[in-house]
Amino acid sequence: MIEFQNVSYTHNKGSGVTNLTFSIDDGDFVFLIGSTGSGKTTLMRLIYFDLWCDTGRIQIGDHNSELIRKKHVPHIRRNIGMVFQDYQLLNDRNVFHNVALPLHVMGYNANEIPYRVEEALDLVGFEGKRGHYPDELSGGEKQRVTLARAIVKEPDIILADEPTGNLDPVAAFELVQLLETINNNGTTVLMASHNYNLIKGRGRRILELKDGAIRGS
Repeated sequence: MIEFQNVSYTHNKGSGVTNLTFSIDDGDFVFLIGSTGSGKTTLMRLIYFDLWCDTGRIQIGDHNSELIRKKHVPHIRRNIGMVFQDYQLLNDRNVFHNVALPLHVMGYNANEIPYRVEEALDLVGFEGKRGHYPDELSGGEKQRVTLARAIVKEPDIILADEPTGNLDPVAAFELVQLLETINNNGTTVLMASHNYNLIKGRGRRILELKDGAIRGS
């Protein structure tokens, strides 16, 4: 599902990732750990084709970074759901319309959208408040909405970049459980975190990034 072969990328300020080689199979749940600045977000952005590697090759499903063009990226992203630490919800739209946005962008039939939005919100355990706006929600509620927005288009891959960073311990634990439930339904999950205590002992594969290089397997 995801394969990096000798991938390097350097930001203008010098940080980035170096010679990354690893693969994640279809249906896997993998934790990506590392301190702030270790390269976790860079790696995620490379998978999402928000960045293009300087050297090496990235394979996402049937898509090879050496062959695709930027015009193909929106199509590839249809199969990737993103969950961000800072939510990135639209403050001028309520919960329902935030979750529905990817479906409108993808051209779904207007009659199908309400059902899919409700199904996604139910799956992440979001109770009521469909008409509430982001500034009326707690951090845990916002992250559930963000997760619902990521899964509403039924992607093959979920990328969660420090999704528990702004949550209290209980909400963080519940979010990881939700991601595990989504994974059990067949979606590949890659979750980045700097909180080793949150993810240890869960029986999942762990990749460790340190100074832009992989330390795990």
